Amino acid sequence: MDALIETALKDARAYAEGGVDGLIVENHGDVPFLRPADIGHETTAFITATTRAVIAETGLPTGINILANAPIPALAAASASGALFIRVNQWANAYVSNEGLLDGEAALAMRYRRQIAADNVAIFADSHVKHGAHAITADRTIEELTRDLEFFDADVVIATGQRTGDAVTDTELATVTGATGLPVVVGSGVTRDNLDRILMQCRGVIVGSSLKAGSVWWNEVETDRVSAFMDRARELRDGA
Repeated sequence: MDALIETALKDARAYAEGGVDGLIVENHGDVPFLRPADIGHETTAFITATTRAVIAETGLPTGINILANAPIPALAAASASGALFIRVNQWANAYVSNEGLLDGEAALAMRYRRQIAADNVAIFADSHVKHGAHAITADRTIEELTRDLEFFDADVVIATGQRTGDAVTDTELATVTGATGLPVVVGSGVTRDNLDRILMQCRGVIVGSSLKAGSVWWNEVETDRVSAFMDRARELRDGA
């Protein structure tokens, strides 16, 4: 466990030194991912311990994503660690993912959040989430699916591509932003090269792969990549 936490801290330090605004701790290396009912308490405990260490090390605003699609364990970990938000890939409706059929757990999660007095933990929810088929909801538009997130009390909407590292299309991003009054961020496929175009259309980005060695998500974070990315982000924000 110490070695794993140190690996997380090494990446967190590289992100912090590169100037990011915040961090997300997630069990992205825990593949193949389990469905929520099969995720053990050890995962929640480990994420809690790691997140506390990351916050203590960097002082950055930090969120949690427990894969696959586990908002209740993520809320527990956020409440115990001091994380400010959770990311939930399927907050409302249902779809067929790599892990099998996944249901949105917004109703249970919101009641659980109130039960543990964690109303301060924000919900970042994906719209038309990556890594899955949406045949179950194929008769409903992306606009409708996005509005469902707002109706189910999400705080931020995330637009993504089809899989990790894939950029969302301009058409889909425009569709998502046009369907909600909530802040929209892009959650995959963001690079220094496409940052200008994407930030013109949304409130922020969640970026991982392009800041790692070889732009491969399982490699270590490279501070030089982070610094170059954030330099450009600051230029764009200062010019807005």
